Amino acid sequence: MRVITKIHEMQTEMKKLKSQSKSIGFVPTMGFLHEGHLTLIKKARQDNDVVVLSIFVNPLQFGPTEDFSTYPRDFSRDKSLAECKGVDILFYPSAEEMYPQPTSVKIIVQERTDVLCGKSRPGHFDGVAAVLTKLFNIVMPTRAYFGKKDAQQVAVVEGLISDFNFPIELIPVDIVREEDGLAKSSRNVNLLPEERVQATALYHSLIAAKAEIDKGVRNPNTIKTLVTNMIASETKGEIDYVEVYSYPQLKTVETLSGTIIIALAVKFSKVRLIDNFIIEVEA
Repeated sequence: MRVITKIHEMQTEMKKLKSQSKSIGFVPTMGFLHEGHLTLIKKARQDNDVVVLSIFVNPLQFGPTEDFSTYPRDFSRDKSLAECKGVDILFYPSAEEMYPQPTSVKIIVQERTDVLCGKSRPGHFDGVAAVLTKLFNIVMPTRAYFGKKDAQQVAVVEGLISDFNFPIELIPVDIVREEDGLAKSSRNVNLLPEERVQATALYHSLIAAKAEIDKGVRNPNTIKTLVTNMIASETKGEIDYVEVYSYPQLKTVETLSGTIIIALAVKFSKVRLIDNFIIEVEA
């Protein structure tokens, strides 16, 4: 595995690979890799001639109350994991390399950001879109891989690729779950033992919601109430949100039809968990 830290060197290498008609799978991350990231790498490895992983903690997507300096970092561990999973090129630029001076152009994401997690993180997805625009132009991938667990991010990236005509295929990858259904996350270790047991209610509530939709329920408020009541009765967590929207548009719907997302966030004592189901609903 080759580690590249300079933009010019990375672009030169990518141009060479593309001239050889190599397909390039790209997994952008902020490091501190977990099983979700490794699943993306595995999928990229299956689909492409070359796999590129980027590790860059992007300062533009941190709000004023979010501490960029304390974001977890462990490059030596990440490098070892990436190499073991078959990454060919690890792009590891510094902040100074990515942002040598204040940017003269700002990207503002106007849709799909004022709901779910984005509602409490104004400007976050502007930073995500800015760094991905740079990374897409540096790596020039054939395909880019993102996890469905952060379904709002996937929706924003879909809009970015479509609006700016990037010649990139977006590959959303299914949520990786524990045997009991809990969505895997590095944050799960912060659950207290009793909270870990309770947290399975998030997945079970989504399963119950899908079952009701399969039976013919088409009222989104009915689904929201069912999920909310299950989580409230089976956990001591504080519900941040339970929402039902069209997907990837993330718009309110009066009747369930087409592709929809049921998304939730629940705060436990030391951790906030998110989960979702993306479902195709017949009219």
